[in-house]
Amino acid sequence: MSDADERNPSGRKPLSLNRPGSGTVQQSFARGRSKQVVVEKKRKRAGGPGKDGADGAKGASDGKTKAQNLLAATAKKLGLSEEELIKRQRAIARARAEAAGREADKKREDEERAQRQEEERKALEDQRKREEDARRQAEEDAKRKVEEAEAARLAAAQAAEAKQKAAQEDGKPARKAAPAADKSRDRERERGERTDRGARDDRPARGPRPNRDMPAAPAEPMTALEELGGRVKKKGGPNNLDKPGDQAKAAAPARNKSEPKRRQGKLTIQNLVEDDQDRQRSLASMRRAREREKQRRQGTQAREKVAREVVIPEVITVGELANRMAERAADVVKFLMQQGQMVRAVDSLDADDAQLIVEEFGHTVKRVSAADVEEGFISEDDAEDSKQPRPPVVTIMGHVDHGKTSLLDALRATDVAGGEAGGITQHIGAYQVQLKSGNKITFLDTPGHAAFSSMRSRGAQVTDIVILVVAGDDGIMPQTIEAINHAKAANVPMIVAVNKMDKPDADSMRVQQALLQHEVVVEAMGGDVQVVEVSAKTRMGLEELTEAIILQAEVLELTANPDRSAEGSVIESQIDKGRGPVATVLVGKGTLKRGDIIVAGSHWGKVRALVNERGQQMKEAGPTEPAEILGLDGAPEPGEPFAVVDSEQRARDIVNYRIGLKRERSNTPVGGATASLEQMMARLQQKEVQELPILVKADVQGSAEAITHSVEKIGNEEVRAKVIHAAPGGVSESDVLLAKSSSAPIFAFNVRASKQARELAEKEGVEIRYYSVIYDILDDVKGTLEGLLAPEKRETFIGYAQILEVFNITKVGKVAGCKVTEGVVKRGCGVRLLRNDTVLHEGELSTLKRFKDEVKEVHMGMECGMGFVNYSDLQKGDLIECFEVEEIERKL
Repeated sequence: MSDADERNPSGRKPLSLNRPGSGTVQQSFARGRSKQVVVEKKRKRAGGPGKDGADGAKGASDGKTKAQNLLAATAKKLGLSEEELIKRQRAIARARAEAAGREADKKREDEERAQRQEEERKALEDQRKREEDARRQAEEDAKRKVEEAEAARLAAAQAAEAKQKAAQEDGKPARKAAPAADKSRDRERERGERTDRGARDDRPARGPRPNRDMPAAPAEPMTALEELGGRVKKKGGPNNLDKPGDQAKAAAPARNKSEPKRRQGKLTIQNLVEDDQDRQRSLASMRRAREREKQRRQGTQAREKVAREVVIPEVITVGELANRMAERAADVVKFLMQQGQMVRAVDSLDADDAQLIVEEFGHTVKRVSAADVEEGFISEDDAEDSKQPRPPVVTIMGHVDHGKTSLLDALRATDVAGGEAGGITQHIGAYQVQLKSGNKITFLDTPGHAAFSSMRSRGAQVTDIVILVVAGDDGIMPQTIEAINHAKAANVPMIVAVNKMDKPDADSMRVQQALLQHEVVVEAMGGDVQVVEVSAKTRMGLEELTEAIILQAEVLELTANPDRSAEGSVIESQIDKGRGPVATVLVGKGTLKRGDIIVAGSHWGKVRALVNERGQQMKEAGPTEPAEILGLDGAPEPGEPFAVVDSEQRARDIVNYRIGLKRERSNTPVGGATASLEQMMARLQQKEVQELPILVKADVQGSAEAITHSVEKIGNEEVRAKVIHAAPGGVSESDVLLAKSSSAPIFAFNVRASKQARELAEKEGVEIRYYSVIYDILDDVKGTLEGLLAPEKRETFIGYAQILEVFNITKVGKVAGCKVTEGVVKRGCGVRLLRNDTVLHEGELSTLKRFKDEVKEVHMGMECGMGFVNYSDLQKGDLIECFEVEEIERKL
């Protein structure tokens, strides 16, 4: 082989730019790299010489040309070279072939598995059939032996009776022989009794005495019928009976010598005939022996495997998976160890691994999600024929101090507002009023402060009718506008109650005209919104207001099904010191009864007590009836839906799923939270953001939520407040420890600290502030944050000085001899050194002298000596700019 052949073993011609049919293709690589590759089209030679060969070559050439054209067009359409297209087609073909092969292998394995299972089933059936035939044959043989023994006994009895009659006919000699025969028979009976008694006494302790000449007993025990038949078999040894006995003995079936001796005493037909010496086993004993034999044989058979449908959640332990498959946990662990996984019965598996294990054990799989536990928690709407009329739910909304609670008190004939701090409602309340006509109305009273916007939103979502209370002397205010927006968002009808009409400056028409700006058109102006003029103080217009509510409820046709499990919403929740978690709920449909198991948000419990707004115990609460429930394991979030479940296990499953979901949401950043967190960390490192940690404890969950939202809105990009913990209930020792570790004050809203918590707070130096009005909390937080703000620095120009000469003084450094050309120069002011209108240095004056004396300031036109702090690059002709910096406190 030549050197050229060694370098090119394939025999192909090298690529060249000058060869016909060649070209270049740009080949792309990773990271934006590319390369020009020379590509040559290879042509196949025509087959066969002569005319036919030429024609064949021409046809092949034409066909190849068409195929090449089609290939080139396809490659051009896909933006690929022909070689790359061919490689892709081959790869696709290989992938399809591999997929088809895998499918065929899987199908073949399934068929082989099904065939093996069918063969095992047939083998088990054949074995069971053989054992049943053997048992039936053994029972028939035993029965036949018993019948033969009974026939022999009857024949012997008949022979003995004939012998006795013949002896009586012969006369005296026969009568003399009879006593001898009777004596012999008596002796034989006594000997048999002693032998049988000894056999019965020895058998329970030692069992029958084996015969030394006989072989070992068979492994399989005798059945009850075989043992009974063996009692009438012929025994060895001398026989003292007369001829009828000999005949009976000859008629009895012969005993097999290979069988062991069952009795040591002599067994005769006469012993079987005597009633007092009956040796047969009872029927119950025979049945017990037969049942034991049947159980023994069934225990030796292999159990038939039952295929089950195994429900697999997203995560399951090995022990639970084995329990659902009805397999031993040790078998599952052994299988996993064979697969290379060292696990225990308490270890968890994901759904995919569990599915593989279940299929390997021959069961079917049903995959379920963790969210399936909430299926059917909130049921669908009931049928129309099962619904009954229900009272309307009315929410009173409006601006703060417009008389909402006072109006409700006038309707309830109670004084709820008198016990409120600051004269404002701090949390939502639910009450039911029964009118003189017998109709009932459920009222929800919402706070009017801006901080309680979320409360008003929840009130609008669970209500049927919204009453917008507007003071006739005050008009439309910001929270009034917000209440209108909440009512529109909830798509509920609205009734406007113009309150405080007893005041001389109250003007209802002005209020109605102002409502037009917010697209609220009253009936007097051609709209559909009712307007009622009322006065909570003089009780004016209350009957008209209730009539308007009843009329609107009749138009809405409000109905609900009371004969079902209860569902509704949580209005408010709190931690009571004596009663524990207390939740105010509003039943939407169904009837809530004492003892029901309910789930509300991430809390559950069994209803131990139902209390109405007057503190009276109730047995049940029907649709749209508010009630306080006791028995939950915590205070649920206001606005959470609640429902009655059928079991405690279902309640635990739902709560555990919701707790896990909440934990995942708190740990997982949403949207751009990652970038925001990085920016926050960068700002903290640069000390750009200062946070004020606060711990909030309130009387109810809604107040804690409102305080949290309001406090976190205070601040800017430099300072802000952060609520590290907010919960209902009094201040406990754990709250003090948390505040200590976080260096945060505790804001107690309408609650107090326990004695132990106060002592611990004094010891640890934790500040506890008590509040009863939300305004005070917001003002204190705002003032504290303003104190954390860095003051604003404002610069004020005071003068210029020209350097006339620079002096180098020992132990002092360079000092500039200057002349003040404008303004004034003061000791301690800020200075900038300018050279050719360029700032070279900014700092402070170290010295300011007039002749040899230190002076406080030098005015324009006067000369002085000036020295800079830590700077000595001074030249003649430089200009010094003097200024003062003023710090101004900032406000939020």
